[in-house]
Amino acid sequence: MSYDRTLTRVETYFDKTATRTWERLTSDAPVSRIRETVRRGRDGMRAKMLAQLPQDLRGARVLDAGCGAGQMTAELAARGADVLAVDISPALVEIARRRLPADLAGRVTFASGDMLSPDLGGFDHVMAMDSLIYYGDNDIRNALETLGKRTAGAVVFTVAPRTTLLMGMWYAGKLFPRSDRSPVMIPHSPASLAQGLQGAGRIRDLGRITSGFYISQALEFRT
Repeated sequence: MSYDRTLTRVETYFDKTATRTWERLTSDAPVSRIRETVRRGRDGMRAKMLAQLPQDLRGARVLDAGCGAGQMTAELAARGADVLAVDISPALVEIARRRLPADLAGRVTFASGDMLSPDLGGFDHVMAMDSLIYYGDNDIRNALETLGKRTAGAVVFTVAPRTTLLMGMWYAGKLFPRSDRSPVMIPHSPASLAQGLQGAGRIRDLGRITSGFYISQALEFRT
């Protein structure tokens, strides 16, 4: 599936099908036991990614690529960064805008659209948590090269790793597609991504978070 078709499918899912689900998951509201493991996993991954950036981000322009409900955005702004928070879903962007503490509002610009748009300009760092997990190898490499050319520091991102569980879910999703569910995650090998990006930059493995059904691999790309 092409990048544009996947982007459209992701937009439809998050902006129309699952907005309320993600609003609840990213809040303090009670959720099911399974979704609680996903919530913990996402909290752990966000902390792992943030640990790669300086505590003091004053003067730095940071892209939160796929900002969702804005948890990463708020933490970046609290460190002093000037944050551009972008998501393909206008509904999630509005939730993020509404949740942002008033004292941080002057440090954040919200936008809905493609996180790869050249109109977004350049950055000191890019954070892309679980926003590339639905794309194939070539699309991820293109995204990293595109963002890397406009980023002075690190592009910190996640992929779905090639585990037995995720590969099984992937094949099941390909065999039994349903139009009303989340786009299928595509598992990746960090080594394969790194090999494909030789000459464009280098990838560093930052570790994996596994919490119930949440399994995600953090990576760093630098040109």
